[in-house]
Amino acid sequence: MFGFGKDKKKDGSAGTGTPPEKLQEALAADLAKVMDPDMKRELQSLGGIRDLKATPEEVSFTLELHLHNPPHLQQLQDELKKVIASHAPDAKANITMAGNVRAAGGGAWNKVGVPGVKNVILVGSGKGGVGKSTVASNLAVALAKDGAAVGLLDADIYGPSLPTMFGLNNGTRPTSKDGKTMEPLDRYGVKLISIGFLTDANTPMVWRGPMVASACMQLFKDVNWAPLDYLVVDLPPGTGDIQLSLSQQIAVAGAVLVTTPQDVALADVVRAKSMFDKVGIPTLGLVENMSFFVCDGCNKRHEIFDSGGQRNADRLSVPFLGALPLETPVRQGGDEGTPVVVRNPSSAAAVGLREVAQQVALRIALLAVDAPREEPPPPKEPGKNPLLRVMN
Repeated sequence: MFGFGKDKKKDGSAGTGTPPEKLQEALAADLAKVMDPDMKRELQSLGGIRDLKATPEEVSFTLELHLHNPPHLQQLQDELKKVIASHAPDAKANITMAGNVRAAGGGAWNKVGVPGVKNVILVGSGKGGVGKSTVASNLAVALAKDGAAVGLLDADIYGPSLPTMFGLNNGTRPTSKDGKTMEPLDRYGVKLISIGFLTDANTPMVWRGPMVASACMQLFKDVNWAPLDYLVVDLPPGTGDIQLSLSQQIAVAGAVLVTTPQDVALADVVRAKSMFDKVGIPTLGLVENMSFFVCDGCNKRHEIFDSGGQRNADRLSVPFLGALPLETPVRQGGDEGTPVVVRNPSSAAAVGLREVAQQVALRIALLAVDAPREEPPPPKEPGKNPLLRVMN
């Protein structure tokens, strides 16, 4: 809430503002024309102004935003103040800001929605070793720190890394209230699930492709995720069974591509982008990880693996979400179980990752504006969950 005002004239009028009987109508019309600086849309097209009440003494309303932490919120507030002051110079302004993330899945919810989840976000690359898990983990935590309800699903059945990256000891298990569904673990405000929580860390998953894909689908559908604004999914390398099953069974809002600057990494990203295109999953943008290194001694930027994130994003015709530096705190955070956005929030990598999170949320919001306004379906009565037997 914020307020401002001026002294009234001696006759009790609202200065040179709009006549009281027309004030609310005039304010509603002009407030609706204010441009959201992040969405680049007028508020009337976003349904943003609610419960407007206006008198010469006080103007109050709720501003419903599609983002929990808009980058240019102050600019938007200033524009709203100007409009109010132009009609009621002496009024106190009481504006409530409310974040309300909408689903970008559209009509697909009726067929393949994850119960209670508004937006599923895939993080992939087509190649291992480029930092997908690091980006996915920090993206989830950054979104949660901005105020969103967030879950993180480790879809790498053969090589789960989420337990290590969140500091959950071997033997940590999800609970089940009914023997049919799993309750996700919670850390840093993020709901977590991984096959690594169901098996011993030293036990290899010697499963064929169809079994792996089936197990992955259960992590989506037999877990009590609700309610979530975003479910971030850390994909395994490649474009195989899990990716194909996801595209066929899950309503995905969009995918984030992660690469390193080398051409060999980018070649795999090109294939991943092509796969998402073929299955109708929007690409939200490209993140260039390990883009550069800044020397502690000379403070000079060194591009160890070459560079060109924006250029590569242009080649793929996707937005460039940001370049992340190669920093020791990122590795330390992953090994110690504390994502860098929590462990070293002022580091360059943490700042970059938070900016990536804001860009991802913005692009989801833009997709949702044009999508049918449907909420995800309520959880259904589950059947037996074979994965729960793995814990015993």
